[in-house]
Amino acid sequence: MVNFQLDEMQEMLRELAHEFAVDEIRPNAEHWDLNSEYPKDVINAAHEMGLLNLHISEDYGGPGLGSMEEVLVNEELAWGDPGFATAAYATSLACAPLITGATHEQKDKYLRMVAEDGALASYAVTEPGAGSDVAACKTVAVRDGDDYIINGSKMWITGAGKADWFFVLAKTDPNAGYKGMSGFIVDSNSPGLSLGKKENNMGQRCSDTRSITFDDMRVPAENLCGGSESGGWMNAMKAFDMSRPNIAAHATGLSRAAYEHALQYSGERQTFGKPLHRHQAIQFMLADMKTKIEASRMLTWKSAADSDAGISNTESAAHAKRFAADTAMEVSTDAVQVFGGYGYSEEYPVARLMRGAKVMQIYEGSSQVQRMIIGREITKDL
Repeated sequence: MVNFQLDEMQEMLRELAHEFAVDEIRPNAEHWDLNSEYPKDVINAAHEMGLLNLHISEDYGGPGLGSMEEVLVNEELAWGDPGFATAAYATSLACAPLITGATHEQKDKYLRMVAEDGALASYAVTEPGAGSDVAACKTVAVRDGDDYIINGSKMWITGAGKADWFFVLAKTDPNAGYKGMSGFIVDSNSPGLSLGKKENNMGQRCSDTRSITFDDMRVPAENLCGGSESGGWMNAMKAFDMSRPNIAAHATGLSRAAYEHALQYSGERQTFGKPLHRHQAIQFMLADMKTKIEASRMLTWKSAADSDAGISNTESAAHAKRFAADTAMEVSTDAVQVFGGYGYSEEYPVARLMRGAKVMQIYEGSSQVQRMIIGREITKDL
């Protein structure tokens, strides 16, 4: 039997996240964006309230909750501000390949740092010439006694300037394609690791995004994720099945915020003697926004429910991420249109939301990559 009703714990968790967004995120969102200020104190507060990294098991100090609980919280955080949601979620993405493939000792050290101490982490896979085509990465790791020596660079790494550790994908066998890739857990203070400047992005400016350079950086062999050079690629990709439902939830929360601002404004502004929402053209725009938000949420919940049920969610997560991200861009753009000239002003929140929406169609697999994944999944048995 299909049931879309949340249980009492889930409702309480969602309400807690919403109250946090109202009290701590929205009052600061404009300031963070205007000043490109990383919201470290509020991320710490969210951690203290138990709203972050919900998928870390109790064995390693976490709450051991499911994907469904995570997407409920992440929609509310992004409703508060998408930049904050991205900054706060970066650590969860870095933890995902450890959850799926690290040794007990690695999990006990690094996941516990996150769950108990509020440590921050970043997922370092993308490179200047390897975004959607991860297999084209050029970062290499060479075994040298009890260490690996890593050389190369990463680009657009979310949270890099604040991370305590990184999950890094590098080639240990450059001639084996994606099968020659390995994952490493890298402490941020490792000699030979250097950070680039904070990127001046179009939107979500409070999120710290930087390049990373590895120059003969030594990493202990014990930090080879899972203890084996094989499987680094698949382990890194499995992380996206865990993260994409949450990015879809971020997009849904952003869409909902933009829609609510537009709906409220349409009742306050009058043209031709009546409120904007009494004009059929505006009413139809609002109706389309609401339908696509509802559909985004249902696709997000489906992908989360698949994950929690132990069902492969590669396809359902791609559906959710692609549709919700495209909807966020469309809804925020239409919200600006409803506001008219006021919407084009940074004094109103819909401009910030529209700027923040675009990257959702790009990071964690672009909308085009999601279509490739869906196409591969629906044709693989033909």
